Amino acid sequence: MIAEFLPDFLFAEIVGKPAWLWLAFLALVGVLLAFDLGVLNRKSKELGVADSLKLSAFYIAVAVAFGGWIWSSMGPEAGMNYFTGYAIEKALSIDNVFVIALIFGYFSIPPRYQYRALVWGILAVLVLRGLMIGVGAALVQDYDWILLIFGAFLAFTGVKMLFAGEGETDISQNAALRWLSGRMRVTPALHGESFFVRQPDPVTGKLVLWATPLFLALVVINVADLVFAVDSVPAIFAITTDTYIVFTANIMAVLGLRALYFALAAMAQRFAYLKYALALVLVFIGAKIFWSHFFGKVDPAISLGVTLALIAGGVVVSLWKTRGGKGEEERLAPE
Repeated sequence: MIAEFLPDFLFAEIVGKPAWLWLAFLALVGVLLAFDLGVLNRKSKELGVADSLKLSAFYIAVAVAFGGWIWSSMGPEAGMNYFTGYAIEKALSIDNVFVIALIFGYFSIPPRYQYRALVWGILAVLVLRGLMIGVGAALVQDYDWILLIFGAFLAFTGVKMLFAGEGETDISQNAALRWLSGRMRVTPALHGESFFVRQPDPVTGKLVLWATPLFLALVVINVADLVFAVDSVPAIFAITTDTYIVFTANIMAVLGLRALYFALAAMAQRFAYLKYALALVLVFIGAKIFWSHFFGKVDPAISLGVTLALIAGGVVVSLWKTRGGKGEEERLAPE
């Protein structure tokens, strides 16, 4: 009975692609997570910059290989859309790294526990981003004019980033943190890599479940990722409405970002000017939507080339301006 049902299920279309394609990608993600968490990082340890870069290079290689497969099996246009989406998601997620570093600092999470929290956080990201992409795909399919709203939102966000000040992020005012802190028992100190522990209730003396600061950090990180996804999901829908490419490029970028976190966090000040490049990317993508709607589709090669050029330019300018220890002080110095 199962043998008869299985072929029909595997080749049944789910959001425009056969089920086996979705299952194969999710299996790849599962293998990467199992290898990462169960083999490379079975024991809690601090991930150094060199190891972070090596692991990130591995994830980038996997993402590029997957993009090569999309290119060869679905065509050059699909391949370029995947790589454009991957580059955009990777670049936009870099801002998330700096917020994550602030969150870990606020909760005093030592580096040896940070990586496991980040990897477990991917599971929540898979669900949250999957839901957002599913909703976005449904909206675009039924109301194609929604892309114009996406375009206006992206352009507005980009312009806002260009002229925004350098405000400090106050983690203590995070709504999710305040809500959880008022409704859960939270231990004052960490308990290794545990998210929950059983300890006596101070009133009854009975053993009850307590959350640890590591759990609160995990929740706040995922809320921050959800906020960043509000920008990144519309951005990739502006490149392609193929839900499979949108989802796979998004998840591949997030998977690799966790590995790159420790290297980026250590060099945060070296990328002080990257946000301006990201702002220009958002403005370009927003403008591209309007151009495509009123004048005709933009060549995917142009989208990929402009995106990569802006991101690369932001990285080069940042590294040049902050060379030799110069950086935030010089950048913020009055004229």
